[in-house]
Amino acid sequence: MTIDQFNFAGKKAFVRVDFNVPLDENFNITDDTRMRAALPTLKKILADGGSIIIGSHLGRPKGPTDKFSLKHILNHLSDLLDIEVQFANDCMGEEAAIKAAALQPGEVLLLENLRFYAEEEGKPRGLAEDATDEEKAAAKKAIKESQKEFTKKLASYADCYVNDAFGTAHRAHASTALIAKYFDQDHKMFGYLMEKEVKAVDKVLNDIQRPFTAIMGGSKVSSKIEIIENLLNKVDNLIIAGGMTYTFTKALGGKIGVSICEDDKLELALDLIEKAKEKGVNLVLAVDAKVADSFSNDANAKFCPVNEIPDGWEGLDIGPETEKIFADVIKKSKTILWNGPTGVFEFENFTHGSRTVGEAIVEATKNGAFSLVGGGDSVACVNKFGLADGVSYVSTGGGALLEAIEGKVLPGIAAINE
Repeated sequence: MTIDQFNFAGKKAFVRVDFNVPLDENFNITDDTRMRAALPTLKKILADGGSIIIGSHLGRPKGPTDKFSLKHILNHLSDLLDIEVQFANDCMGEEAAIKAAALQPGEVLLLENLRFYAEEEGKPRGLAEDATDEEKAAAKKAIKESQKEFTKKLASYADCYVNDAFGTAHRAHASTALIAKYFDQDHKMFGYLMEKEVKAVDKVLNDIQRPFTAIMGGSKVSSKIEIIENLLNKVDNLIIAGGMTYTFTKALGGKIGVSICEDDKLELALDLIEKAKEKGVNLVLAVDAKVADSFSNDANAKFCPVNEIPDGWEGLDIGPETEKIFADVIKKSKTILWNGPTGVFEFENFTHGSRTVGEAIVEATKNGAFSLVGGGDSVACVNKFGLADGVSYVSTGGGALLEAIEGKVLPGIAAINE
């Protein structure tokens, strides 16, 4: 069943969204991309004459806490939908059940953070560090049992289920994968956002126009090993950027000052360089860097070769020579995947490399390339620089996008297709 085929008139829809948005210290939303991305799905349900129970997580709480309460996004959600959204201060319990049962067509109920319950993720909490294997096994069994009741309760609020949370599609959580089992094929579906995400990933993986270039940023090689290895089987060019640069540079014998580096991954970096050669992939590494004498926007800064960073200095962005090399590769590409900025783009003085990469992607897109930008920081980048409209698709998924590109089956997608 697709969302376009389904008539929500008189129906209550449980919609799993990904409203895990960044908040500042005063609980103001600093980037509402994920909320706006869900609007077409929510508005379709309301236009049909349906009502909506919204489930989401926020952050990684270990129990109820004001810091991660979804009440902080309630007013903005009401503004976006142009109706007063109701709020249940618990996703379980009597209040949620009563408010869900009383919903009238055209009304919306936002449930409190699903992750306030360990059952959402299905992992036991509060285990002592010295817990025995037997105690761990018992706790795991207990949480799986209570997870069934938790999931059943969430499903009981609604007549149909819509998953529009691509950002959590790689997790087999109660509200993303397990709840779908309580609805038949005619009453569970992807939202518009999920549909678009699945199509965009499929295009990058299965409808590749060459040359195919991936730009991989991020601070740690260790968190990107599997995706890099998978990409080496698919891409023509692999650009390594961000903090990973310095692990590769040190592995090749360079001096990196106090730049971020995984010393235990130097051999791995060399292995990846060798694999790229074997597969005929053009592995593109930085040749110069913008370095600073402290981790601060106001630090003293200068450019130097990436393998000759002075003691006490650290690389916080790529330099002008590298910008040119990266941009030239990108502009000649027909399929582009961007995951991770080139430097500490949060600091205004170290944004230039990421902006240059973004602008090169926009230019390539204008010339007919398909460009997919994904991963929280890359999305924040294109939004910060006003480039989002110039790329083919901006994904709301970080880990989910990476796992999909690794070729893994995502539980949240499989649960709808089953």
